[in-house]
Amino acid sequence: MQTRTNIIQSSKELTDILSSPSSELVEVMRSIEGDFIFLGIAGKMGPTMAEMAMRASKLADVKRTFYGVSRFSNPVEQNDLEELGIKTIKGDLLDESFLESLPKVKNVIYLAGMKFGAEDNLSLTWAMNSYLPALIAKKYKDSRIVALSTGTVYPLVKVSSGGALEDDKSGAMGEYAQSCLGRERMFEYGSLKYNTSVTIIRLNYSVEMRYGVIVDIALKVKENKPIDLSMGYFNAIWQADANNMILQSIKHCQSPANILNITGEEIISVKDVAEKLGRLMNKKVEFSGQEEPTALLNNSLKAFNLFGKPKMKIDKVIELTADWILNNRELHGKPTKFEVRDGKY
Repeated sequence: MQTRTNIIQSSKELTDILSSPSSELVEVMRSIEGDFIFLGIAGKMGPTMAEMAMRASKLADVKRTFYGVSRFSNPVEQNDLEELGIKTIKGDLLDESFLESLPKVKNVIYLAGMKFGAEDNLSLTWAMNSYLPALIAKKYKDSRIVALSTGTVYPLVKVSSGGALEDDKSGAMGEYAQSCLGRERMFEYGSLKYNTSVTIIRLNYSVEMRYGVIVDIALKVKENKPIDLSMGYFNAIWQADANNMILQSIKHCQSPANILNITGEEIISVKDVAEKLGRLMNKKVEFSGQEEPTALLNNSLKAFNLFGKPKMKIDKVIELTADWILNNRELHGKPTKFEVRDGKY
């Protein structure tokens, strides 16, 4: 087994790193006015993103209120956010009376959505991913809105293309991706109708040691399961880098809505990642299927020109993930299903 350095050994340490703001974000928080509300805060990214925003505001010496809205099926998550100083509000965003009761604030970070089990409950998938954004666009028409979307709204593109650009035509495959495109269209419609400043973030994929494509591959390597190569390439970005860029994008909201791809610099080979993990974990790696010439890929040059390139290198994420998985540390238990090529999640 290879020697590794600077290993992250606990979720507490990991959370601190994932919520550490950049100096650029601190300046953004100093330059804007208003409170923040995070809608759908209890997902994979919401807690560290909200904590990062709070830390950046504190460093900027700006006092503001932070709200976090979710169904909070896990009361521990709600309590953790409250202890950070975030005012949590428990409820179902699809309940219109609950939605109307939410405070109106200047800065909205929209994180709500449904992916896991989308094919098993298509009506709820469409309600969460398309109907709810229409309600949010109306409720917060006087705010700045940063809305998270997904790179799945693009078609599969040639690996040699460098990834899809924001101006490329959509090619959403399957009802999940179509419903996410519906989300974008509702925020675009609201932006035009109400002159609301909006940024839509097409994220593809955020990773850390508790979830993400690299975790998915590492688990298979550890369990001696074959790695499917049919979706042979992917994009990834360290969650702290993604959080920093997403929060900074509040400065780039506009009408008509601005669209930003956010992902890492590289087009990453699934086979290469699996082989690196195999060496780090002292495991023999097996593969199935063949690499196709196309994959679900984004190009983030526009975002890099605004925010700079990600600070964390993917090779380091691979190293950290190998150690995390070998030591049986905490996982979110939410596979990305990155192997899917037909849009059925």
